[in-house]
Amino acid sequence: MLFGPRLTGLSRQHQNSLMSFSTQGIELKTRNEWLRQGIELLSSMRFAISLLTIICIASVIGTVLKQNEPVNNYVNQFGPFWSDIFIKLALNTVYSAWWFLLILAFLVVSTSLCISRHTPKILADWRVFKEGLRVQSLKAFGNRATGVMTENTVNAAARVVQQLQSSGWKVKTQVRETPNGEGVMIAAKAGAANKLGYLAAHSAIVLICIGALFDGDMVVRAQMWLGDKTVFKGNGLIADVPAENRLALNNPTYRGNMLVPEGAQASTVILSQSDGVVLQDLPFSVELKKFVVEYYNTGMPKLFASDIVIHDKETGEKIEERVEVNHPVSYKGVQIYQSSFDDGGSTIYANALPMGALTKPFKIEGVIGSSVPLVRENERLAVEFTGLRVINVENMAAAKMGADTAGSGADVRAVDLGTKLKNHLGSGSKSTRDEALQNVGPSFSYKLRDGAGQAIEFNNYMLPVGQGDQRVFLLGVRNVPSEPFRYLRVPVDENDSMNGFIALRAALADPQMRDTAVRRYMAEAGQGRTEAERINLETSATRILSLFAGADPWLDNAPSPGVGLNDRPMRLGGLSAMSYFLEQIVPADDRERTSDAMVNLLNALLLELTQVSREAGGLAPLPRTESSQAFLSQAVLALSDSFFYPAPMTFAMNNFDHVQASVFQIARAPGKTVVYLGCLFLIIGIFAMLYVRDRRLWVWLQPNANGETEAEMALSTNRRTLDGDEEFQQLSNRLLQVKP
Repeated sequence: MLFGPRLTGLSRQHQNSLMSFSTQGIELKTRNEWLRQGIELLSSMRFAISLLTIICIASVIGTVLKQNEPVNNYVNQFGPFWSDIFIKLALNTVYSAWWFLLILAFLVVSTSLCISRHTPKILADWRVFKEGLRVQSLKAFGNRATGVMTENTVNAAARVVQQLQSSGWKVKTQVRETPNGEGVMIAAKAGAANKLGYLAAHSAIVLICIGALFDGDMVVRAQMWLGDKTVFKGNGLIADVPAENRLALNNPTYRGNMLVPEGAQASTVILSQSDGVVLQDLPFSVELKKFVVEYYNTGMPKLFASDIVIHDKETGEKIEERVEVNHPVSYKGVQIYQSSFDDGGSTIYANALPMGALTKPFKIEGVIGSSVPLVRENERLAVEFTGLRVINVENMAAAKMGADTAGSGADVRAVDLGTKLKNHLGSGSKSTRDEALQNVGPSFSYKLRDGAGQAIEFNNYMLPVGQGDQRVFLLGVRNVPSEPFRYLRVPVDENDSMNGFIALRAALADPQMRDTAVRRYMAEAGQGRTEAERINLETSATRILSLFAGADPWLDNAPSPGVGLNDRPMRLGGLSAMSYFLEQIVPADDRERTSDAMVNLLNALLLELTQVSREAGGLAPLPRTESSQAFLSQAVLALSDSFFYPAPMTFAMNNFDHVQASVFQIARAPGKTVVYLGCLFLIIGIFAMLYVRDRRLWVWLQPNANGETEAEMALSTNRRTLDGDEEFQQLSNRLLQVKP
């Protein structure tokens, strides 16, 4: 038996059968050179592969870059230059961009032409056995065997044909004249489904693209390009949107969202576009009876479901259904999916607490989605209530193990006070490898918007969260939506509220209370000292407390940590002010010793200031216990962090009336069936091309002068594998009955 990839001597017909499909396109016989080259390129496999590559790259961009976000989000994240490029290229809406749809259309045409070009060849090759192959050509095959049989040619041919047919081969024979009598060429083939796999896989691409084009934005955009429909770019009630911004009831395909609060109905779907929205009216309305959420013991949700009633506008029929995640409801060809949930208009009841400003607390209430104006001592602000989360599951493993308090500020004596402060800004729940998921209670978010229209977003938790041995309230803030929230940790007082801290913060901002705290400190610390020592100590105490309060005149030229609402510059204070004072005034060699002395003095002064604030509020003095010490240690850091708080007040939620709303995705997708059919074809095609080998076998039998039969056998396959070599070895042993 001879092995080796020799093709010399093969007939032209058989060489073509072994070649892979050509990457060339259809060649028209026309004198128009542009038309001929254009059709050849469009129908070529290399063009289709290039289109697939572009689609893959665009899909990666659409996956990495968040789609259909507000323009401001892209500006904040990438800057005005790149965000403008992204929007002009429609990278923020890749899957509905005109160029993406155009590429899909070209891919459909190109792949269809490829199929039409190869289908006749495949079908013709499927029917042909190539029994007319020249005997000399068998010597050029890589898999070849020869042998001599004792039986005559007729019996040998009958046996070979019977064995091949019993093994699943399709066989055709041809009788030829030889010098010693009639010879028989036996041609067999198996695995012809491999070529059908090519057709199935390429047809799948066409079907999937057609389904994607039909179920995408193409139909909606076509109505805007060719019809009288336009994008709605304004604000207002859905009922007030004019007809030119609404699609007809018989619109064949669409996909959008619809928000339905509990106890309410909705029948209009919002289809987001890159420059606005389009509305789609439904032939029925959806009423949300109840939104159901079930939780695991850890507080993580395990079920989202909506109990709905479908009201048919034509018949008046009412149909009760339950929509769950991955279990949609279908009605009149329209699918209703549970997409997400939102607030349906909950009412928030909160207390406005001053953050250093010499104002009194006041009550405020508002509905999620509404705005409440505030005018307080030249502070013109508006509170926009944006969200309510009843359940917040956080990983509290680090806090329970004390890892969150390792650098929390129980000991604030450090030289680099700025770095110490930085360690206490950031996420309210630090990421750890261990997990201890816990529901930490409700939170609500709001925006404070000043007279110039600038807004800062806040997220405050209703209940205190355990942080080691200390419980704190988390007050979050961020300037732009792309940033994570940074949390101010406010320690609780003996009543598990933040009133003690708020009173201490107000006392720190009051120069009279600061003076009272210094006098009380000196009444005890000044005993046994000389007059000069008392004067120096009192001067130092006054200076340190004024530095920490950000009220020292020396800080007038200090850099501002930022700008708050109404363009109010934030004043340097807290540990940052003390750190800046150390860096500017104290020599480097003396900073560590001076820092320790300043921190010890600050702790003593803040204890006295706490007692002063409690007396002003009619409370008993703070006892000298470990819990009081933990409160003061955390209060030092919280007071310092409060100078970075960009608003003059914060809001503490004390109650709420919760109203849920479901966000449904409403889709009419007739192309879904086409896509499913394409996926089935793709599976069949890939399986056929990968696991089915197209094989052709020739056995030439001719009599010799001794009355025996000389046999020559060859095998061709679309790809050379070890399995193919082993199969040929077994065939040659069985058919020729001799070892080659």
